Amino acid sequence: MNFTKILKSLFGDKSTRDMKLIQPFVEKVKAVSPNIEKLDNDALRARTQEIRKHIQESVTEQRAQIDQLKAKIEDTPIDERADIFAQIDKIEKEILDIFEEKLNEVMPEVFAIVKETAKRFATNEETVVTATEFDRNLAADPRKDFITIDGDKAIYHNHWTAGGNDLKWEMVHYDVQLFGGVVLHQGKIAEMATGEGKTLVATLPVFLNALTGNGVHVVTVNDYLAKRDSEWMGPLYMFHGLSVDCIDKHQPNSHERRMAYQADITFGTNNEFGFDYLRDNMANSPDDLVQRAHNYAIVDEVDSVLIDDARTPLIISGPVPKGDDQMFEEYQPLVEKLVDVQRKLATQFLAEAKQKITEGKAKNDAKLIEEGFLSLYRSHKSLPKNKPLIKYLSEEGIKAGMLKTEEIYMENNNRRMPECVEPLYFVVDEKLNSCDLTDKGTEWLAKQVNDKELFVLPDIASQLSALENENLSDQERLDKKDALLNHYAVQSERVHTLQQLLKAYTMFNKDDEYVVIDGEVKIVDEQTGRIMEGRRWSDGLHQAVEAKEHVKVEAATQTFATITLQNYFRMYHKLAGMTGTASTEAGEFWDIYKLDVVEIPTNRPIARKDMDDRVYKTAREKYNAVIDEIQKMRESGRPTLVGTTSVEISELLSKMLNMRKIPHQVLNAKLHQKEADIVALAGQSTNGLGAVTIATNMAGRGTDIKLSPEVKEAGGLAIIGTERHESRRVDRQLRGRSGRQGDPGSSVFYVSLEDKLMRLFASERIASVMDRFGFKEGEMIESPMISKSIERAQKKVEENNFGIRKRLLEYDDVMNKQRTVVYEKRRHALMGERIGMDISNTIWDRVVNIIENNDYEGCKEEFIRIFGIEVPFTDDQFYNEKHDDLAEGAFQQVMAAFKRKTDRIQTVAMPIIQQVYENQGDRFERIMVPLTDGRKMYNIPCNLKEAYDTECKSIVKQFEKMILLHIIDESWKENLRELDELKHSVQNASYEQKDPLLIFKLESVKLFDNMVNNMNNRIVSILMRSGIPEMQQAPQEAPQEMPRHQTPQYTETKRDLNEEQLQDPNQAAAAAHDTRGQQPRTPLVKDKLPGRNDPCPCGSGKKFKNCHGRGIV
Repeated sequence: MNFTKILKSLFGDKSTRDMKLIQPFVEKVKAVSPNIEKLDNDALRARTQEIRKHIQESVTEQRAQIDQLKAKIEDTPIDERADIFAQIDKIEKEILDIFEEKLNEVMPEVFAIVKETAKRFATNEETVVTATEFDRNLAADPRKDFITIDGDKAIYHNHWTAGGNDLKWEMVHYDVQLFGGVVLHQGKIAEMATGEGKTLVATLPVFLNALTGNGVHVVTVNDYLAKRDSEWMGPLYMFHGLSVDCIDKHQPNSHERRMAYQADITFGTNNEFGFDYLRDNMANSPDDLVQRAHNYAIVDEVDSVLIDDARTPLIISGPVPKGDDQMFEEYQPLVEKLVDVQRKLATQFLAEAKQKITEGKAKNDAKLIEEGFLSLYRSHKSLPKNKPLIKYLSEEGIKAGMLKTEEIYMENNNRRMPECVEPLYFVVDEKLNSCDLTDKGTEWLAKQVNDKELFVLPDIASQLSALENENLSDQERLDKKDALLNHYAVQSERVHTLQQLLKAYTMFNKDDEYVVIDGEVKIVDEQTGRIMEGRRWSDGLHQAVEAKEHVKVEAATQTFATITLQNYFRMYHKLAGMTGTASTEAGEFWDIYKLDVVEIPTNRPIARKDMDDRVYKTAREKYNAVIDEIQKMRESGRPTLVGTTSVEISELLSKMLNMRKIPHQVLNAKLHQKEADIVALAGQSTNGLGAVTIATNMAGRGTDIKLSPEVKEAGGLAIIGTERHESRRVDRQLRGRSGRQGDPGSSVFYVSLEDKLMRLFASERIASVMDRFGFKEGEMIESPMISKSIERAQKKVEENNFGIRKRLLEYDDVMNKQRTVVYEKRRHALMGERIGMDISNTIWDRVVNIIENNDYEGCKEEFIRIFGIEVPFTDDQFYNEKHDDLAEGAFQQVMAAFKRKTDRIQTVAMPIIQQVYENQGDRFERIMVPLTDGRKMYNIPCNLKEAYDTECKSIVKQFEKMILLHIIDESWKENLRELDELKHSVQNASYEQKDPLLIFKLESVKLFDNMVNNMNNRIVSILMRSGIPEMQQAPQEAPQEMPRHQTPQYTETKRDLNEEQLQDPNQAAAAAHDTRGQQPRTPLVKDKLPGRNDPCPCGSGKKFKNCHGRGIV
């Protein structure tokens, strides 16, 4: 017994300690259950409403205080409002704390109610209750087939349609599921094995937290699961009067999606929750907002969402001017030719290496062997993914010899490496994911285009330095400097295009890293094997792959809004998650999200047999052994699930099975729409022959593989992994498909020394063991020691991947701090409540900035330029009085001038508004009010009645709001563009032995300060100078707002150059873009709808066309 096991036996492990802490809560649930079981159906529902009312009334006093404070805002001077808003924020936090306290009090009883409801659904065909208005509205919806109305009774049936299938409710919560429910309510991650009913576990904390009325979000990995789970679990919640909806069923920015967020429980995919947050921060009216405050979220398959998907940020982008002006298609033929030349060179080096190594060993010539391994290393640096090279490296002693050669040339900080790579055209480093041209490659390219300088970056620093020493006029020097910088920018873009094309050709393989479907390059997630809809590689890499595949190269885009899922989910007041595989990433969950992982024991002991890995020398031997094993399992009556890591391997195995005439199903990135159907049938057998299913390692998450009695008798589902994944939890996920709820089964992984993981991290030691024992072709090695060695290699990769994700987060954290400030300012402008305070703060900031950073003459110029007033203090005061006192006095003067401006707008506008409202109020609902700052004209749409009722105060507020939104959006968009450019450019800092992240942080602060400075100047300048022009035109009706469910179309219009456009049409189009996964929709079957003249299903006695069918039939 080792030391770890001794400690575990003495003190127990973390899982045991966690269970001891949770056990008392579960005992309380059991204690209260008998009382709940005695209640009839109506009393059970009534008790839920009593608890709900008790929870919500516990904060009545605090909400009354907030209402009183809000009522005082308009009558409070602007510079005193900050204290009121601080009090409101403090009370809102108190409310959340009170809710948590109350939820903990009622948790045992609420869990017992949910469990009892599930039990009554499972044991009764019909559950009859007294009908409420909520029940009648449910029954009137033909899609909700679980409820019917009979007079004053509502009948809840125990079978209904979910995810397109008719399901019967047969589930009741086990004790271990109560454990899971407590963990999720506490804001932790519950790790539960496959088949333990995670979806049912979530009903407990979801139901409990929904009672506050603040909303609960249930997040799934794909839209099929979001829709299925909302329909499957929905009746359990709706029976107790809780509303349920799914955002993925509705168009973005639509009224229906807004109502989905208003529901007590909202299901949806991680992407759509994130995209809706970004869209809300691009909205131009409070009516366009769909989300409410981020209260509580439970993330299903939390490792897939918060780790795998979190690596790629969510981006809403749109076209940029001259976005089609790219060089990828221009240089693609040249790069393709260069790669072919290098491929021939790599083949030549490999042939040379084989010959010299063989001869050297035969003659015992060390020099010849050394030359051979140098040629081999050069072939490896040329094209490391070359299959003949990979095969040769798996032979006895070959890889070990090449690694010794690498050590020689990497000594003393790669001092001899240039000598090694001199004959190559470019160098590929698979571990660093880089591809760089050599001098020989640059010369070859220069000859092809007859221009030596075309692909060489000029030494811009020395050129600019030389320019300063030339005897030129200021204008000539400026012109020359611009010319040099423009030339450098073009050369830089050309070299960058070339590098990305090289990377696309040498490191990204079709049907492995990506697939091409309908003329589009779509990324395949390396962890899940799923297509990542709507995602694109950044930095021009995606365009390079498109050029390589000869599909349409999409135009360059500009980021309008972006966030990583890591930062999105950290905004929730309380976050929880559930999965079958989280413990291997427990450190990352704690470091990034402060989420603790709690392992929940299984309901029944796991009977699955997990065998040691079977290691072969070559991939060919491995795949032949896999096919033999599949045939053996199939003939023994056991179904087989074969896990693959790429489309290419799944299609290769499919061809091999076809050659042996073995029927099978294939599930890969090209066929993911069939995922649920294929996986559900993977556990069956026909005529004593087991089903064979080839799938990606993460296939079927959220879908159980159920076994027939014959299959259980034969030994259960056999899992065969064709390659070890870089991440242990992905392998555990594949193993977990077998052995659910105590079912029999087995799992085994087949590995070869040619596999990517083995090549990069683990093969030397295992290869030497196989060489030492004299393993022949086709023989395998199977040992616990080898399996542990592979797991150690996986840990190395996991640590590396965690480092990459953490670094991505550190970059995004810089942007996130800026985003928080900008979005908060934008939300204040949009809602209008705090806009006066924000403008006051902005004016104060400008006054202080001008006084602190200028002399008296500078102050005079800046006060006129920004505020449009004379400087309110004398030269003598400026130099003799304290600047703080000057700033306070100047601020009061500027605020007085601002008030005069706004009063003037109201005075001028009121007679016209009064005339239009009193004479033509029946014709116009909205009116356009022209305002100008002397340089541009702004047309402000206002509600005519509101403007009349408020004596034109609403016009001023609407103008302030639109100016702030417009300038904030423009400034933030430009800042994002500059941050993208900065992120790309700082990577060169590593050549100067500097940390790119540190440089990024320092430079991004300067960019943000400049953005805020310019933004505040523009806002104040426009607001201080604007007024209604003296020459009035006839009142003009404002155009009707575009219905939000329609996507704005691009139109060519000629507009007055002096008229400012307050909304970017490209941004509006990007925000309205539908980001949902495009999958065939299940049509609503018409015969489920009642006829026009049939009685309405709600039981009201009216005809359907006059009741809930109005507008539908």
